[in-house]
Amino acid sequence: MLAGCIFVPHTSSNYNAECEIYERKMTLESYQVGTLSGCSNDGCVALLAAAGVVSAASAVVSGSVVVTGNVVYWLEKKGACLNAKGKSG
Repeated sequence: MLAGCIFVPHTSSNYNAECEIYERKMTLESYQVGTLSGCSNDGCVALLAAAGVVSAASAVVSGSVVVTGNVVYWLEKKGACLNAKGKSG
């Protein structure tokens, strides 16, 4: 029995009192979308290939979203921290 997985981006946030903002961070989470059992011969090979392609595609697309999102969140944090330090100084 084999499982098919997809990867999706997940955003979490924490309050940063020094910068007075909620810092956001993206991570990849995997979800099992189905299992393959009881298949045989060519049908099983086709199902395994399709599951592998879908899993790899979701990892690439979602991974790109996570990297881009984290860069944007990092820039947002840096800007907010500079503003917060400018106000207090």
